[in-house]
Amino acid sequence: MLPTVTVDRTPVLMRVMRQRPALNFLKRAVLCVCLLQLLACGASDNEVTPANTPAPDKSFENYIELGDLPALQQRKRLRVLLSDASLDVPYLPRQGLPVHFETDLIERLARQIGLEPEWIYAGNFDDLLPMLLDGKGDLAAANLTITAQRKEQVAFSVPVTVVTEQLITRANDNIKSAKELQGRRVAVQRSSSFWETVEALKRQFPGISLQEVEGTRSLIQILEGVANNEFDVTVADSNLVKAILPVQPKLKVAFDVSKERPVAWAVRPDAGLLLQEINRFITAENLTAKRQLVYKEDLAGFKKRKVLRVLTRNNAATYFLWRGELMGFEYELVRHFAQSLGLRLEMIVVPSREALTQWLLDGKGDMIAASITIPEHIGDSPLRYSRPYDKVYEIVVGGSGDAEVENINQLRGRRFHVRKSSSYWRTLMQYNKNGAGLKIKPAPENEETEEIIAKVAAGDYDLTLADSNILGIEMTWRDDIKGILNLNEEMSHGWVVRDDSPRLLDAINTYIGKEYRGEFYNITRRKYFEEPKTIKLRLEERADRGIKGRLSPYDEFAREIADQYNFDWRMIVAQMYQESRFDPQAKSWAGARGLMQVMPRTASQLGIKNLNDTRQSIEAGVKYLDWLRERFEPELPVKDRMWLTLAAYNAGAGHVHDARNLARKMGWEPNRWFGHVEQAMLLLSKTRYAKDAKHGYVRGREPVNYVREIRDRFDAYVRLTQLAQD
Repeated sequence: MLPTVTVDRTPVLMRVMRQRPALNFLKRAVLCVCLLQLLACGASDNEVTPANTPAPDKSFENYIELGDLPALQQRKRLRVLLSDASLDVPYLPRQGLPVHFETDLIERLARQIGLEPEWIYAGNFDDLLPMLLDGKGDLAAANLTITAQRKEQVAFSVPVTVVTEQLITRANDNIKSAKELQGRRVAVQRSSSFWETVEALKRQFPGISLQEVEGTRSLIQILEGVANNEFDVTVADSNLVKAILPVQPKLKVAFDVSKERPVAWAVRPDAGLLLQEINRFITAENLTAKRQLVYKEDLAGFKKRKVLRVLTRNNAATYFLWRGELMGFEYELVRHFAQSLGLRLEMIVVPSREALTQWLLDGKGDMIAASITIPEHIGDSPLRYSRPYDKVYEIVVGGSGDAEVENINQLRGRRFHVRKSSSYWRTLMQYNKNGAGLKIKPAPENEETEEIIAKVAAGDYDLTLADSNILGIEMTWRDDIKGILNLNEEMSHGWVVRDDSPRLLDAINTYIGKEYRGEFYNITRRKYFEEPKTIKLRLEERADRGIKGRLSPYDEFAREIADQYNFDWRMIVAQMYQESRFDPQAKSWAGARGLMQVMPRTASQLGIKNLNDTRQSIEAGVKYLDWLRERFEPELPVKDRMWLTLAAYNAGAGHVHDARNLARKMGWEPNRWFGHVEQAMLLLSKTRYAKDAKHGYVRGREPVNYVREIRDRFDAYVRLTQLAQD
């Protein structure tokens, strides 16, 4: 239980912003970090809130409300409890997001459940949970670490994120372990999770002293106290430390005092409906959060990471989704190339054609594969182009009523829409230099050539240019456009790398030299550009070309059932494809049936009678997935709990628990699937490890591949459904 605290019961809970003393050096440093957006991730129990957090409203109506979601919806308000100490300095966001992440996240949650957020500031961090329990707020959003003591008082959401607690000392301090903490004083707040952490260390090393810090002080102020010799040492959130220490030479990290710990929001224990909506929201946010990995390396670095990040665009010639399968001419070639190097492929769809180059130069990808025309003159460009892997012609595209012409001069005065960053723009500008008299208008950079062609067909644009292969695809399924002039100049497509990746460029050129016009290349090119019936079928069933956001024939059922059990529907569709390839009659050698491949006995235990019924078949799988999810701690990071659950669906929960135990013994993180538990799962297929496992041998490669493929397909589904909504 939390210690007894005295809470200010005065009726005015919303406080007027006060004038603060001038920020000292540490606060100024933090502000600079925020403004420069150097913050990788956020803070902890003594959380500081965004600089744009709404100021307290003096007109706020004070009231007590102990009801659940329906009562809040009657009042149309969601009262969010924050620490008043958080007003002192800018907010340090978690997960590498902008500084307004916390309030934006809560505002999106509130809108989703039909409420307006009200920001309530407690004068003391210790007051937060008592105020929540007294009905003076509805949600405590101070990014509380989940602890056993707190769980006895409040109900926690699924984790918003995870943090590691670290011991912070002055830069000239040589302490390196908890044993060396004996005789030292650790300054933390009693109500923080840090107090519990240090108490556990104290039981192991009794010579450690605890110094209680008043709850009105922010974590920034405590760190400042260490820097200025007011306190000996303290404990802080690793992500906050990561943001501050680069600009604070007086402090350093001595060592980690905890493993990763979940951070979540709190509600009253009887607010089950509100908690359900919060969990649904956080789950969706965490599962769809993009992995922001920015780095620049050459081939040796990629091989160490075992990942090749390829920047591309979503269109018929490069990368798209068809019947749940990732496809595209560029995609298949670059996947084949990655496999030849023993690398896992990660496709990254950038928001616009123009952004391709900048993302590459920024280190957000390793190469570009997006039907890029190799320029005649490169000059001092920081980009390097591979040898050609495809050759096309540029063709003038008009409506079906346009007459074919023999030369460009016959199109004088006609209006062309093309992207300014494209080779088409350069081609048309060159014709105008030679006196063609064309009107050239920039198309939006986020419009693909096929979208521009569609606008020509609709009469919104007059003319455009397109590569011959793209126009060929479009003309297999529509008769409202035509090529009216082939410019007869062959253009070469190449892949693009940074000039600091010469080894990668050498590997690409070696691959193209070996495969160009070979059997694999010819079969792949014919499939995408030379088989009209197949091309038409794929186009009609592409997720981004048919009904908006359509991923499968069973989306409606998947949405309804996933929502009922608090899953992202796109994850369910990704798993459904993995299990049955959307075949409702699928039956495994072991007798599993239907779209989600559930065993009849399992379905019966779940109350599902007919696996031949499409809806019941999907519900059986989702219900079983939900049952498996409950076998794992709710405090686990949302994503990792999902990956562990999927692994259990494939291999059984017992094998997953064995793998987590083995991961712990190997010094890996038992709460992380990728790179940790999955590696232990692979070891369980070896006798020396399986013999000591409670559930014995498992074909570890199967669940490892199963989870990875569902994760990658889910990521693709998220991108495509977002594109469909734009």
